[in-house]
Amino acid sequence: MILRGLLFQLTDDVEVADVPVGRDDTHPLSVPRPESDEDVRMLRGKAAAYLKNLRDTRTLEVPVGDVGTLPASMRLASGEDIPEEGLALWVEELALDPTVRGLTWTEQPTEDQLAAFPVIVIGAGMAGLNAALQLKHAGLPFTVIEKNPGVGGTWYENRYPGCRLDTPSRAYTHTVGVDFPYPYAYSPAAETKKYTDWFASHFDLEDSIVFSTEVVSLTWNDADSVWLVETDGPDGRQSLRARGVMSAVGFLNRPNIPQIAGQEEFAGPTWHTAQWPEGADLAGKRVAVVGTGCTGYQLIPELVKQVEHLVVFQRTPQWLFETEGYLTPLSEEAIWLERNFPYYTNFLRFRELHVFEASAGLTAIDPAFDDPHTRSESNKRIRDLCIDFLERKLQDPELVRKMTPPHPPRSARAVLVDAEYSVLDALVRDDVSLVSEGIARLNADGIVAADGTQHDVDAIVYATGFRATEYLFPMRITGRDGTTVEELWREGGARSHRFSMIPGFPNFWMLYGPNTNGGLQPAAFDELVTRYALQCIERLVLEERNSIEPDVEAYRQFSREVDEANATRMWSDPRAQNYYWTEHGRSSVMCPFLGREVYRYLHEPDFSELVVR
Repeated sequence: MILRGLLFQLTDDVEVADVPVGRDDTHPLSVPRPESDEDVRMLRGKAAAYLKNLRDTRTLEVPVGDVGTLPASMRLASGEDIPEEGLALWVEELALDPTVRGLTWTEQPTEDQLAAFPVIVIGAGMAGLNAALQLKHAGLPFTVIEKNPGVGGTWYENRYPGCRLDTPSRAYTHTVGVDFPYPYAYSPAAETKKYTDWFASHFDLEDSIVFSTEVVSLTWNDADSVWLVETDGPDGRQSLRARGVMSAVGFLNRPNIPQIAGQEEFAGPTWHTAQWPEGADLAGKRVAVVGTGCTGYQLIPELVKQVEHLVVFQRTPQWLFETEGYLTPLSEEAIWLERNFPYYTNFLRFRELHVFEASAGLTAIDPAFDDPHTRSESNKRIRDLCIDFLERKLQDPELVRKMTPPHPPRSARAVLVDAEYSVLDALVRDDVSLVSEGIARLNADGIVAADGTQHDVDAIVYATGFRATEYLFPMRITGRDGTTVEELWREGGARSHRFSMIPGFPNFWMLYGPNTNGGLQPAAFDELVTRYALQCIERLVLEERNSIEPDVEAYRQFSREVDEANATRMWSDPRAQNYYWTEHGRSSVMCPFLGREVYRYLHEPDFSELVVR
């Protein structure tokens, strides 16, 4: 499909456009593909002929072709219709212009105007690094505060065995990283960490980052229109001042460690997966893994290779999506193609991102659909595929029952697993026990299950996720008139205006704030929110104004739009009990909108909804 769209763009070959396209119904997302193997061979043959011609004519620079053809080429690559209102988003995502999501000043500010607006960025993960790059590009002074000794954020912290992306590598990168040489379709944590290291080094950002330093509090000084930022680092507490603050702390960065009776009695070591000890040696040990979300399911099949016996404590199973090549390195041929075929990585990136966009439509509830387990026809098809995968791999009705979630697919985080080797292969081993009765307490020797069974273990690993709904925790943030974030969010939980701003907290932007999980991939959200923030800053700098924040009613209206849309999505199903839905009866995490709708909200500020002072 990628070659179909790319060849049409570069050669105007109508034969590739005429290739009949069907759907792969063995794939959970029913992705489009050429109907016949003969057409696949034809496309590959044309691609080989095109490359041979470039070689024989010694063509070094290849233009992208007529930009007016891009919409048709993208439709051919995706196999889906692309609505007119979504074209601007997808042209940006192609990353033909890697700098497309930077700020272009409508009027060049003076050096004094730039110097008068220093910005502090909190966090040097994916979002913080992009913010640093875009601030540097805009010429604004900035400092990044990072609590860890290195960049990467979650990819610096999460080093547990089996940790890797559950998003295609190409879809996870920023537009400026479109050609980064990934060796995996789904990169292990170490490879993604290489990407963040490359980003910081390639764009010369390290000298602007203060490492091993945590932001303790932010306090708005209305008289001077500045944020007073208190930090704690190797030199103790310090106070900084900034006209603007961008929070890039993410939402999966503070471990959630459950409180269980008797924890202090256990004689062996315990740790959370996000705090995996350097050089941890569990060879020959009896180990318990508590928790079976995405992290637990990634960890278990790798950990079982090391330990004497593994006990898995599972409260709620999750849907497993069979994924070909999830663990496999890319072939030499695939890597060669990415390196040598003009614009291949651009169209590969687009294709993978657009599959994600199409899959978002599968989360919609069909009110007329009648089924005891699912909420739409496509939801039922996905469930049937997942059940078939469980039955093929486990060959045990009781184990299939224990591994069948009570909630519909896509109402909780979908877990991608390799088709050949995964947690399911681990669970059928004699040296693995699955406990689904719950935990009563810990004691010196191990864990007592809710049914009274004692499970003796030498070490306990908590794969219990993060405090995902506690945005900005544990920073103390005080805005205008002494109002704190906790007070603003006390009723209903975390909310925002257009995913990024909150009233009473001027010149403050959350780059991966409430309701930004879904809709777009994280890097795209980071880029769009950062550009939106810079457009707000541009207004303040050029007009020499003091502050900007959302109008209270606009904030409330956006929240209503989010909540109304979330109520129509799978994660509103009451059988799903997870961080997607909070105790407030709403989601502070999930984005219910399609990518093109997110783009409409973030493409540029609507200053009629903002208060500029």
